Amino acid sequence: MHMTDALVSPAVGLAMDVVAGAVIAGTVARIKKDQFADKKVPLMGVAGALIFAGQMINFAIPGTGSSGHIGGGILLAALVGAVPAFLTMTVVLTIQCLFFADGGLLALGCNIFNLGVIPCLIIFPLLVAPIFSGGTSRTRLTVGSLLGVILSLQLGALGVVLQTLFSGIVELPFTVFLATMLPIHLVIGVIEGIITAAVLSFVYAMRPELLGTATPQNTPPSSKKLLITLATATVIIAGGLTWFASTNPDGLEWAISRTTEKTGTQEPEGATGIHQGADDAQNTTAGFPDYSLPGNPDNPAGAPISGLVGAGLTFLVAAGSGLVISRIKKRGRVTVDA
Repeated sequence: MHMTDALVSPAVGLAMDVVAGAVIAGTVARIKKDQFADKKVPLMGVAGALIFAGQMINFAIPGTGSSGHIGGGILLAALVGAVPAFLTMTVVLTIQCLFFADGGLLALGCNIFNLGVIPCLIIFPLLVAPIFSGGTSRTRLTVGSLLGVILSLQLGALGVVLQTLFSGIVELPFTVFLATMLPIHLVIGVIEGIITAAVLSFVYAMRPELLGTATPQNTPPSSKKLLITLATATVIIAGGLTWFASTNPDGLEWAISRTTEKTGTQEPEGATGIHQGADDAQNTTAGFPDYSLPGNPDNPAGAPISGLVGAGLTFLVAAGSGLVISRIKKRGRVTVDA
């Protein structure tokens, strides 16, 4: 559901950048001491890398000619908490945008809001966490995951449609575009919800305290085992499964194509100088555009190499950011206590 710059006007794009920036600043300022404990920092990095790799795996939607991929916001929030998950998702989306030209630079604020704010800061704390807090079990994990992911994707899809509407993208009439976006993302949401529930059930078996289910009689194994397992899964997904990802258009691309077919219009293209400037800037920073090798876009090794590089970058930036925030918060508490 990564929006390109062609889908947003400069005014909407810049406004959403301001909104995203304000949310980032606000969440960092309001972080509580237990939200960035040192033990969470490695998990932030590994979980972020896993989501980066997972988003590269498009799965085909039978009978539609489209594909989908996980968003990962609910999974991240369940693993590391709402605020750390949002900041980690922001890292994922920013790296995708700058280094891989996945999602527009002008539309980055829109993507952060649709894929980060909605699942991590709204749906998880308001819907999913209360379900889990009632006594986490595999049934609750499944119900919470499905409801959380489906609602997140539906609201995210609605966000995309509204952002194109306010941008004046006449090629995508509101009613037709909405009627195309919501059903395809409902199907994607069901599949992602099942994947999320499966991953969380696995984590629950290894480290129940991560999901608030530790008991004195249930002493969890070392977190190193979980970190190594998730890191191994990330390498397998990024370096192996990317070879087999579906090449069908994703849900957003498919919805745009179906909408323009129904309305007899052309797909929208960015036309302003700001659009061109954002495109030029992105071309400068994108070392692996569209997850391909520089100068050799047809090399099939481009996707797995890009996946491993991107996952590594995500781990370093997400864990590094968490470590810096943790140190700053600790230093601030020492100053206050003194």
